[in-house]
Amino acid sequence: MNETIKTTADVRTTKKFSAVWIIPLVSLTVGIWMLYHYISSQGPEITLTVQTAEGIEAGKTEIKARSVKVGVVTSVTLSDDYNSIVLKAKIDKSAAGLLRKDSLFWVVKPRIGKEGVSGLDTLLSGSYIELRPGKAKEEQHAFAMLEVPPLAPPDAKGLRVQLTSNQAGKLSVGDPVLYEGYTVGRVEKASFDIERQKAVYQLFIFQPYDALVRTRSRFWMTSGIDLQLNAEGFNVDIGSIESLLTGGVSFSVPKGSPQGIPVTQQMSSFQLFDNMKQIREQMYENYLEFAMLFSESVRGLNPGAPVEYRGIRIGTVEKVPLHLSNRTDGFSSKRIPVLVHIEIERMFDPALSMSSSELRANFAREFKNGLRATLKTGNLLTGALYIDADFYPDEHKQDYLNQYRGYDVFPTKAGGFAQIQRQVSSILNKVNALPVESMLVSMDGTLKSTEQTLKTFNQVGKNLDKLLKQKDTQQIPGEVRESLQQIQDTLQGFSPDAQAYRDLEKALANMNDVMAELKPVLRQINEKPNALIFGDTKREDPVPAKGKN
Repeated sequence: MNETIKTTADVRTTKKFSAVWIIPLVSLTVGIWMLYHYISSQGPEITLTVQTAEGIEAGKTEIKARSVKVGVVTSVTLSDDYNSIVLKAKIDKSAAGLLRKDSLFWVVKPRIGKEGVSGLDTLLSGSYIELRPGKAKEEQHAFAMLEVPPLAPPDAKGLRVQLTSNQAGKLSVGDPVLYEGYTVGRVEKASFDIERQKAVYQLFIFQPYDALVRTRSRFWMTSGIDLQLNAEGFNVDIGSIESLLTGGVSFSVPKGSPQGIPVTQQMSSFQLFDNMKQIREQMYENYLEFAMLFSESVRGLNPGAPVEYRGIRIGTVEKVPLHLSNRTDGFSSKRIPVLVHIEIERMFDPALSMSSSELRANFAREFKNGLRATLKTGNLLTGALYIDADFYPDEHKQDYLNQYRGYDVFPTKAGGFAQIQRQVSSILNKVNALPVESMLVSMDGTLKSTEQTLKTFNQVGKNLDKLLKQKDTQQIPGEVRESLQQIQDTLQGFSPDAQAYRDLEKALANMNDVMAELKPVLRQINEKPNALIFGDTKREDPVPAKGKN
């Protein structure tokens, strides 16, 4: 059997893809899909700035919105300038729409404040960061966290108003806003405007109480207790317990003032007053300005002091002093100008339409009839003064200035203590003018003449005694002898040994001592006439010096 042997090989084409690569390719596809799903499921990263990281831990502290977890803090680091803490946090993709320009963040932890107790649930679970969504259209990923929780959400129904004051620290965040003693809102913010140099307080008044705020409403501080002592008696008003402990702010429309219209515009501005009394003093917008020129001391007269007419307030002191003296006058003018406001609504019915010129003409007529202003003491303890206006018949013929540096002049008259001081000074001047020294010399001469006369009476008594002892005298009838005996007894009463003579001599000596003691008093009165009222200034005790050997 012969077989043919093949000398060439059979060439066959094999498959280019091996089934072995299916598993790695599937694994790679699944990995890429998982990576894409992880990346696409991740929300944005935000940056939070806070002053302290107390209770915050990276990887543990959660971010919640309405008690639902929407993110977690990933890192906690110091800022580049070391003045704050920078937090990095991841927000879930589903919550990315919550990050708006007006969104708010703050740390929820146990708090005890004026608005109550909050955050007790964090005692066991730990602190977390609360996210309050905003309503703005702009998206934002960097926020400054609040130190305290906000009192009302941005979408809360109500009215926000601003109060301005010249002093800071009067209100704190969380203080109540009261209307007739009922809490209708809270203080949201307290800041200071550097440009206007005023404290700014933001209030939130809840609905439906926001309708109580009107254009003529006035806001004032509430201390919780108000004490008044006046002619009607002793009055005590006590507010709520909260206002008594923490204070607050109240508002209403003052009685007698127009109600105005309701305020609907957010962030309307109002002035913050110290108390209701200050509001009543400044609620009169129509007034006449007068300058009062006083020739006595105005110490104790302060801006805001009342101007009264027979006990009825008609105005307010605006500026004390109005200005210092002119360059040419210096202190020679001897008058201190005071600017006052005569408030028209305190004197006349607002319904009466009287022009300013008519009112000034009325005052000019009253000035000619003797209307004058005087300074009087309003408080003996503090020395506070007020201005009292009244009619003085003796003054209607006295001349006065009509204008003073562009202001109409309200004529004045020295009154009260100044009048008493002038009268006392006049009396002391008269006493000082008395010829005291010549009177003392005359009295001394009179005393010497009286002493010589008494000596003469004593000599006459001795002579009569010798005469009565003679025999011829004893033969005089008994009646004559008795008469002579009575004369002798009388003359003996004026002898130096007699009691009457000693009493008279003692009285004259006492009078001489009194007049001697009166000399330094009269000298002091001559040097300082008002020493009887104010006393003499105390002199320092003498310091003993070492003597020379």
